[in-house]
Amino acid sequence: MKTRLLSITALLFLPLTGGAQTADEIVGKALNARGGIDKIKAVRSERISGRVSFSQGMEGTFVVELKRPLKMHVEISIEGQRIIRVYDGKSSGWMINPFAENKEAQPLSAQDLENISDESDFDGPLVDYRAKGTQIELAGKEKLDDKPVYRLKVTNKNGDVRFYFIDARTFLLTKWEGIRRTEDQEIPWESFSSDFREVRGLKYAFRIDQGSPGEFKQTLTTEKIEIDPPIDDSRFAKPVAQASPTDAAAPAPPDAGEPPNSN
Repeated sequence: MKTRLLSITALLFLPLTGGAQTADEIVGKALNARGGIDKIKAVRSERISGRVSFSQGMEGTFVVELKRPLKMHVEISIEGQRIIRVYDGKSSGWMINPFAENKEAQPLSAQDLENISDESDFDGPLVDYRAKGTQIELAGKEKLDDKPVYRLKVTNKNGDVRFYFIDARTFLLTKWEGIRRTEDQEIPWESFSSDFREVRGLKYAFRIDQGSPGEFKQTLTTEKIEIDPPIDDSRFAKPVAQASPTDAAAPAPPDAGEPPNSN
């Protein structure tokens, strides 16, 4: 009789055990929720444009151009000035900051190159993550804004750790948090994704709220996403600074953060 009761008890717990998710299962469902890995990897280039607003009250526009493999050109226009960041997809990158003393194209630092190579991967860290040297662990299930989410610990090949929060119902990315390294500083950073829309069979977040908690915030509102637009490789070469319409000193812009992507 006791044996029979133990067997019944074990059967009662079987559905719970069978329903448990693994990190790989969540990654697979997250990629399927975006449209499937085949569609993601079929995209050869993207152009994303929209508006950016900062907690300091400044506003501007942005255009991000991405092309395989890992090429990126970002332009952010603020108060008539254009900040440009370029990565050639290999080992070189440059930045033009009209608010800085030296307004010519400056080479990116080793730390900036490390950051921008992550930003230029428009597949996101979940696609082929093992081949990229990334480790992903399921860190638990919790609630975010009263919605159940899976928390994934994502450690890249450099040892940098981010936590990705995947909606347990839609399996779309709702948030990531981690540390952004800028020069000699380590800044806590979080990014919230919302307003998902479908573009040619793939889901994209058309709104991203990101920044350092309690200190700095910016909102990127996407207005247009172009899939596979023709983009000449010259767009990813060293940029040339344009003459400023005025020589008057301008206030330093807020941190431009990261461009919108499908991470």
